Amino acid sequence: MPTLADNRRSLRDFQVIDEIEVGLVLSGHEVKSIRDGQMKLTGSYITIASGEARLINAHIPLYPKAGKLKDFDPKRTRKLLIHKREIAKLAGKMKVKGLTLVPISVYTKGSMIKLKFGLARGRKEYEKKEQKKQRDIARDVQRDLRE
Repeated sequence: MPTLADNRRSLRDFQVIDEIEVGLVLSGHEVKSIRDGQMKLTGSYITIASGEARLINAHIPLYPKAGKLKDFDPKRTRKLLIHKREIAKLAGKMKVKGLTLVPISVYTKGSMIKLKFGLARGRKEYEKKEQKKQRDIARDVQRDLRE
């Protein structure tokens, strides 16, 4: 299950409460570009509208060997393959103040390309500093134990 794209900022800027795995609706040249490691999830997010979940602002560049394609948009909105029950459940949870859907990673599972996203709450600046401080303390303790 190799990871093809990560959104590292999402884990730093958000506290992930729940993780969900879904499929993506892609065209052929997009699949080849993703498998080539060209996808970028930074700045992307997921919305739920009219009973569908969509990935917005994810950048998938044109596959170099695909040639010229008319009206190609690398940041087009892509539909997510998810059950209606799960969409309804997520929409209900998102009504809670401060929760959002953030893409975490894109990876292969068999021959399929899957997206892992999380229901997350944004972190404040002081929470990020506290997390970094705790990580530094744990690293220092481990270093002292080794010596």
